[in-house]
Amino acid sequence: MDKIVAFLGLGHMGAPMAFNLIKAGFTVRGFDPVETLLQAAVEQGVEKCASAKEAVKGADFVISMLPSDAVVESLYIDKDHLLEVIEKQTLIIDCSTVSARSSKRLINAAQIKGLHAIEAPVSGGVKGAAAATLSFMCGGEHEDVERAKTVLQHMGTNVFFAGPAGAGQTAKICNNMLLAIHMIGTAEALQLGVDNGLDPKVLSEIMSKSSGANWSLQTYNPYPGVMESTPASNHYRGGFKVALMCKDLGLAQQAADHSRSYTPLGSLARNLFGLHSLKGNEELDFSSIQTIFNKEPYK
Repeated sequence: MDKIVAFLGLGHMGAPMAFNLIKAGFTVRGFDPVETLLQAAVEQGVEKCASAKEAVKGADFVISMLPSDAVVESLYIDKDHLLEVIEKQTLIIDCSTVSARSSKRLINAAQIKGLHAIEAPVSGGVKGAAAATLSFMCGGEHEDVERAKTVLQHMGTNVFFAGPAGAGQTAKICNNMLLAIHMIGTAEALQLGVDNGLDPKVLSEIMSKSSGANWSLQTYNPYPGVMESTPASNHYRGGFKVALMCKDLGLAQQAADHSRSYTPLGSLARNLFGLHSLKGNEELDFSSIQTIFNKEPYK
């Protein structure tokens, strides 16, 4: 395979996504402003570029995995002006989780310059990125999403076309709001059981085969020691940071304000994760919300 991918943003999510493309036979040129992240990616086969502009030259696809509206818009439009140097045959795939407004701005700005761009925020976390089992929630022109499957299929198992520009981000924030809600509920229920003498492993097994079954319980259990492979069993290190969940819940509330929707549980989840973050937990995995229900600190 002789296709070239420029990958911009090689953090916890971007790096394993890029590695899976290399395994699939793509040439991956990478850039990240954090030198340690860039160097770690280079050691796994990513071709090092000194700048984003250098990375995108001659690329068939540009994939970005960036932390915020401001960074996405600064890179492509406002500061680095990446849209000025990306070639016409290149497809831009922004996998960042940002506001629908920001994605619409990027896609529209690209179209004005005769370029093709889609949004493709992901679900599945670091574990899914490493295993190439991510779900992509795409917004933009349908034919561009179909073309994007050339690369997306090597990083995930599901590629959804949500609708026009902004639809993918809307789907993502709805999903993550629900994720936050059922993670909190799972943590609360587990702690109630433990406080009343139940083994968390036994309770988890019972609930996973009952009507309380959900992804947080069955795949990403927040109670330490229940699942060896989860961040909960690694002092809540790795995974999806509390700070990022707070960002996503903030985006959900912005969308709710815009559409005049009522999201009382989403608002409560944002407040609980926000308070958890203020206690110095912003770098921990979001399943660490379990700790707010425990009467004593976890060892």
